[in-house]
Amino acid sequence: MVTFPQGLALDLRAQANYPHSSTPYTGACVGRSYFHLHLVSDSTGETLITVARAAVAQYEGIAAIEHVYPLVRSHTQLARVLSEIENAPGIVLYTLVEQDLAERLEEVCRATSSPHLSVLAPVHQLLSSYLGAHSTARPGAQHMLNAEYFKRIDAMNFTLLHDDGHLPQDLDEADVILVGVSRTSKTPTAIYLANRGMRTANIPLVPGVPPPSILETARKALIVGLVATPERIVQIRQNRLLSLKADDDTAYVNRDAVAEEIAASRRLFARHNWPMIDVTRRSIEETAAAIIELHRDHRLRFIAE
Repeated sequence: MVTFPQGLALDLRAQANYPHSSTPYTGACVGRSYFHLHLVSDSTGETLITVARAAVAQYEGIAAIEHVYPLVRSHTQLARVLSEIENAPGIVLYTLVEQDLAERLEEVCRATSSPHLSVLAPVHQLLSSYLGAHSTARPGAQHMLNAEYFKRIDAMNFTLLHDDGHLPQDLDEADVILVGVSRTSKTPTAIYLANRGMRTANIPLVPGVPPPSILETARKALIVGLVATPERIVQIRQNRLLSLKADDDTAYVNRDAVAEEIAASRRLFARHNWPMIDVTRRSIEETAAAIIELHRDHRLRFIAE
C-alpha cells in the first residue's frame, strides 16, 4: 500500500466530512484510497495529465482527485493555484518554465508539506548536459503555429470529411484507410490518428454492399482492417440501439449474423493482404500506435517503389 505524507490518502466520504484533515484514512469503506493531485502548467496541461495518469494507473486501489490548472503564466494566476493547494494539500506536478513562478510554487509546497516535482526538469537537464546548450523559457513552445501544427489541422479536416465512407473518390489521398464492420472503433481511431497528423479515412463494411472499388487500386494509402469478437460487437451495438431507443430485434445485433459479417471482413482483408488488427481488448491509443508502426513500414516500401 502506498503511503502519503501527512495523510494525503483519503476516502471520498472522509473528504466530504473533513476536507482539510491531515488524519490518514485508508478508505476501508469502499476499498479505495484517494489523494489530491495538483497539475500546474503554463501551457495546456496535456503533458502533465498524460504523465500523471500513466503513473497513477500503476497503483492498484489508489485514485487521484485531479486539480488541473492550465495557462498559469502570471503571479495573479498562480495565487489561485496556491490557495487551492493550501486548502487541499497533495502531490504537485508542474511544468512552469518561468523560474520565479516555479520558486513561489515550491515555497508553498514546502510550507504545506506537499511533495512536488517539475516534470520537465530532469529532461531539460539531460538535454542540456548532452547538447551543451541551455533551454529558453518559452511557455507553450510545443503548441506554436508551425508547419507540424497546420499539418495536424489539415489531417483533422480531411478525416472528418472522409468519415464513414464519404468522398470515396479521394481515398488514395489518405495516409491511412480503416476498413471494418460497424462498431470496430473506426471513427475514434481515425480522429486520434488525425491528431497525430495522419490523413485518415474510414470505410464501413455493410452486408450486401460492396466496398468502394478504389480500395482495389489504392497504392499510397495504407489500408488496415479492424475486427473484434462477435460478442464485443453485439454488446456495443446493443448499447447503441438502447441509447437510440430503437428495436433490437434485428440482424444488426444477432450473434450469428454479426459473426458472419466479421468472417466476411476477415476474408476480404486476407484476399487483399491488408494488415488486420483485433480491437477487442485494445484501447484506441494502442490500436493507433500499431497503425502508426504499420504506416512507417508501408511508407518506406512505397518510397522504395
